[in-house]
This record gives sequence, C-alpha cells and structure tokens, in this order.
Amino acid sequence: MKSIKSMLGALALAVSLAMTAGAARAGDIVETAASAGSFNTLVAAIKAADLVDTLKGKGPFTVFAPTDEAFAKLPAGMLESLLKPENKGKLQSVLTYHVLPGKVAAGDIAGKRLDVATVQGAKVKVNATKGVMVDDANVVKADVMATNGVIHVIDKVILPPM
Repeated sequence: MKSIKSMLGALALAVSLAMTAGAARAGDIVETAASAGSFNTLVAAIKAADLVDTLKGKGPFTVFAPTDEAFAKLPAGMLESLLKPENKGKLQSVLTYHVLPGKVAAGDIAGKRLDVATVQGAKVKVNATKGVMVDDANVVKADVMATNGVIHVIDKVILPPM
C-alpha cells in the first residue's frame, strides 16, 4: 500500500512538472497535443492522414481536439477503418473538419452562435451561449495555446456531413 501511495505521489509530481514545463514553452499544435498525453489517438490519426507537416506549419489554426475517450465512443470498427491506408482521404476529411483556419479563442465567440467554415470545407455549428459546443460535442477545455494556434478539447469526434 505504501509503495502505491509513493508511486502516485511521484506520478503527481511528474505531471505537475510536465504541466509547468509545458506552460513555460508551448509547442506547435502537434507537439502540444502529443505532450498532453490524452490525444494519442488523435496524434496517430494525424500521422496516418499525413497532416503532421500541415499542423506543424505556420498557421494559425484552431483545432477542436477529441480526446482518446472521445475516439473510443465512435461506432465499433469506424476508427480502425479510417486508419487503413486505403481510407486516407476519408480520415483527412474527418480530421480537417476539426480544424478552422485562423486562431479563435473562446473569448472571441463568447455568447454567440455561428456556422464556421472548416479547413475541410463544410461548416461546423458553434454555440457559445452556455459553455461552448461544436456540432454536438462539448468543449471541455478551451484555449490550450500553441505556437501556431489554439486547441479546444472536445468530448466527441465530430463528423463532416456525408
């Protein structure tokens, strides 16, 4: 029992140090997502879709980033199918639907309802009248700043109109 408590204490210290280090120096969108630890699926999908260089680019970008738990909520087999090389175009479409050109902080849209064009081309519905929703996903953490934009953490993968 004592070793579990000491391991948890060490883990808490490591997380605290990592968060402090991250606050001191932000990386680009991809680096920031990768270092957070809760976007492993998103980062793997970005790599599979060959979007790493784009999202490491100058930007600025606004990314609605689904957590690993959000990806786990997709229908059975959907993620595995999207990650197949032959479905790269579909994966790119889904991922770029989560990206807005330009940097949009939560304060920029507070109290508004908007239809906003994504990099994918379709529009997402943003409702910032009570919290912030993007289509039917909730923003659970807003304004994670990166050197080339901002990340808003969402609790569901949003899918472009088919």
